[in-house]
Amino acid sequence: MNRKITKAIYWTGTGLISLWFGASGFFELTGNPIVWGITRQLGYPPHFIYILGVAKLSGVAVLLTPNRLLRLKEWVIAGIFFDIIFAFFSKISVLGFSATIDAIIAFSIISVTYIMYRKLYPASYQPAVVA
Repeated sequence: MNRKITKAIYWTGTGLISLWFGASGFFELTGNPIVWGITRQLGYPPHFIYILGVAKLSGVAVLLTPNRLLRLKEWVIAGIFFDIIFAFFSKISVLGFSATIDAIIAFSIISVTYIMYRKLYPASYQPAVVA
């Protein structure tokens, strides 16, 4: 695949996930009644919702930083995967399958984005030197 296309797919996915998680984090921190109502219905305590909001907005800032913080960016992507997986299973167990459509879409977007990330920034592992 052409590097320009890979980059375009990566930044499109990054933009969509950043909008999604940025809005979600903002709504969690500002006490949006819809977001808080669903999250409380799933059984999460208020202090967790605030922590989640801060983590999401911090993660979005890292994701939108071009060509920097690559290792941290990978941790943010992993955090997004965990958030989506937990949301999926929480929703399916409490609200039913129809409530999980957003998690399935988000999982698809972040999966494709991560594949493009790895194409743009291949992992290079070096053995640890023990002195």
